[in-house]
Amino acid sequence: MKTDVIHTLTETFEAHAQQSDSGVEFWLARDLQHLLGYAEWRNFTSVVTKAKIACEVSGHTISDHFVDVNKMVDLGSGSQREVDDIMLTRYACYLVAQNGDPKKQEIAFAQTYFAVQTRKAELIEQRLLESERVSARKKLTATEKELSEIIYEQTGGNQNFALIRSKGDQALFGKTTQAMKSHWKVPDNRPLADFAPTIILKAKDFATEITIFNARQHQMTSEGAISSEHITNNQAVRNTLLERGIRPEHLPAAEDVKKVERRIASEDRKALKNPGALDA
Repeated sequence: MKTDVIHTLTETFEAHAQQSDSGVEFWLARDLQHLLGYAEWRNFTSVVTKAKIACEVSGHTISDHFVDVNKMVDLGSGSQREVDDIMLTRYACYLVAQNGDPKKQEIAFAQTYFAVQTRKAELIEQRLLESERVSARKKLTATEKELSEIIYEQTGGNQNFALIRSKGDQALFGKTTQAMKSHWKVPDNRPLADFAPTIILKAKDFATEITIFNARQHQMTSEGAISSEHITNNQAVRNTLLERGIRPEHLPAAEDVKKVERRIASEDRKALKNPGALDA
């Protein structure tokens, strides 16, 4: 396929993309019908039906990607008529293209176009999730540092801070820090939190924030009082997670957050040198 044809088709496909009120990108099936070179709607709907089956087989909910709608079309007489149409997500368009006639140039292009676009969306989502986890880890570090400072200010020493944090872990996980390290295969010289999934980082941070608030509010002047408060708060957060069907000690370990942070930094450097590097 010639470069100028690729550019023309890309611009045409992107020009027909729309956005729902909730911000989801979609294409209308009647637009896609012509973009893919189908003259007859009835022939195109048979392809859409196959795509719906593929969607269901892949474990996705059809109604999440294929939404029936009606729209008014202009007739030659100046009047209008209501016709059936379908809002298709990017994934739905990809499935339609995969079930189309590969001999058509437009289909061959669309198969690659929507596959790449879907992959881009997956990469963006993964990057956002990784960035969120890195941010959550940094936030927990800052919050624990603040708790350590509070303990020192109000008790005159914070040498037992590591023990207080460990007691919080046991209250949250129902297991000791060392037991969780063994379960998650965390190196002895690394913090457990570096391998915790985002939800656990946020749970630990929330419990610690409550401890800080109450330690200040009630002017706790002993490490014992602050330790007891921290245990209570982690138990409360654990109970909330359990009520929502989340058992902290059963969650799998996440990738080493330091590796994630380095990967993000490396990708950022590559992006600055080559703006298209992340598209690959």
